[in-house]
Amino acid sequence: MLYKGIFSQFFVIAATRAILSTRDLIGSSNTFSMTTQLAQQITVEAITAPAQLKAFLAVPHSIYADDPNWIAPLNFEQRQRFSPKNHFFAHARWKGWIAFRGGQPVGRITAQIDDLHLHQYDDGMGYFGMVEAVDDPAVFQVLFDSAEAWLKEQGMRQVRGPFNLHVNEEVGLLVDGFDTPPFVLMGHGKPWYGSRVEAQGYEPVKDVLAYHIRPDFEAPRVMTKLAARVSDKVTVRPLRRDQLEADTQIIVDIFNDAWANNWGFVPLAMEDFLDTVKTLTMIMPEQYVQIAEYEGKPVAFIVALPNINEAARDLGGKLLPFGWAKLLWRLKVRHPHSARIPLMGVRQEFQSSRLGPTLAFMVIDAVRKELHARGVTTVEMGWILEDNDGMRNIIETIGGVAYKRYRFFEKSL
Repeated sequence: MLYKGIFSQFFVIAATRAILSTRDLIGSSNTFSMTTQLAQQITVEAITAPAQLKAFLAVPHSIYADDPNWIAPLNFEQRQRFSPKNHFFAHARWKGWIAFRGGQPVGRITAQIDDLHLHQYDDGMGYFGMVEAVDDPAVFQVLFDSAEAWLKEQGMRQVRGPFNLHVNEEVGLLVDGFDTPPFVLMGHGKPWYGSRVEAQGYEPVKDVLAYHIRPDFEAPRVMTKLAARVSDKVTVRPLRRDQLEADTQIIVDIFNDAWANNWGFVPLAMEDFLDTVKTLTMIMPEQYVQIAEYEGKPVAFIVALPNINEAARDLGGKLLPFGWAKLLWRLKVRHPHSARIPLMGVRQEFQSSRLGPTLAFMVIDAVRKELHARGVTTVEMGWILEDNDGMRNIIETIGGVAYKRYRFFEKSL
């Protein structure tokens, strides 16, 4: 859910209601919580009540209190993420825990089971995510023990993560690139996280990269020549705001085809993404989405997002009393000078041909011109699988530099 619910025509009303009412955050769960006494005065509580969810969401604020590069996520968006109204929970379930020492929160974790993943792979794979904790092996142990025990109870045989909350959202554990703030929908982390996760018996299974690139790059001559050769057959156009649902379906179809053979792929659901697109078109130009058509058939797309983290950096996650006005003005009037490209795809039938990289270049070139025209000076492209040589070559050919690395881990249960 890409910032679903952050912005609407009644922005202030929505934010105020989110503050005043928390009944829908955990559904109809009762207020019973189970606390297990553990060694070293560490206790762990399962999230079963709104007050606990509030404490769970607040944990990163203490973990990153001394980190100038951490950007507090918007509280409103975080609460919406765990609401039963999130379409993700139509095909998934989750449980969360907080670790305490001396009454103070020192860590958190979630476990998730996504039925779409299980239907795709039938591998008994559960997820872990939302990991934040102080540098203490005992804290990591009680958190992961809790998550793994629940996944076993649910019949899972393996666990993979981190996913916050699923593969089409914020994913991976930052292992390199701690010295710069994260872009929108990308995670931050502490340097000790990787080793602490491995100490719980997890093995690294895949790395993904984030690239930094300037939108004023000079297009390589070879790419412009290839684009010129197919200009009579390929057209690149922006999203049509008056045909939003049709274009959203096009994007979902291309994405699910283009990414089907990628590691960890889970299909993007139309209902999830349509809500996302409706929200995003309130805060960004339709030119930030570009669709390429080959002989009239949609075959490639790209999506760019204004870097909401840049606009929200000094808000501390709070929209009230005046944070909403600052954020809206910075997004709609001043406009962020940074952006992120989170989604891009070329249909499989073209990926092994010369036309594949040409289509990728053409949608990149179209969106980067729009970004540059609006004053964007830096763009993040990611995440990109480390072993996706084709896409990495395209990005590096136009000047992209890998500057952050995120890692996935797995463990047999």
